[in-house]
Parts: sequence; structure tokens; C-alpha cells
Amino acid sequence: MSLRTIVLAQMSEIRELHDADRRRQAVILEMLKADQRRSTEMRELRTVDHTRQQQLIQTLTGRQGPVGGPVQPELPAEAGSSS
Repeated sequence: MSLRTIVLAQMSEIRELHDADRRRQAVILEMLKADQRRSTEMRELRTVDHTRQQQLIQTLTGRQGPVGGPVQPELPAEAGSSS
């Protein structure tokens, strides 16, 4: 086998390896983009979850008693004053 034949075979193999590498890089790029989209979606979901938790806390702590009214009924004005 001549040196020229060996060199041509190696160059062909190098081109094939470069092509395979480009295909792998394209797949990796798509995977990174998908990962970025998922990260963005998770960040948005965490923000919504945090907002809803805060709303729930405000709702639960804002209530002083049962839904129907205050915990202790207010005394009439004349009953509470000592004249």
C-alpha cells in the first residue's frame, strides 16, 4: 500500500470523524436548549408557587375567627361602659 493511499484513507477517516462530531454537537446543543427551557419553566412555576403560598398565608392569617364572624362577639356600647 502506497503512502498516498494511506494518507487518503486517513483523511477520509478524519472527515468522517469531523462529520460525526458535528452531528453530536448539534444533538448536544438541542439538549442544552431543552434543558434551558425546562429550567425557565421550573423557575416560573416556583415563582407562581411562592405567590400562591403567600396568598394562602395572608388568607389564613388574615382571618380572626370562623368564616361567619369574629372570634368573640362585640359587647353593646352600653354594656361595656361604666357610668
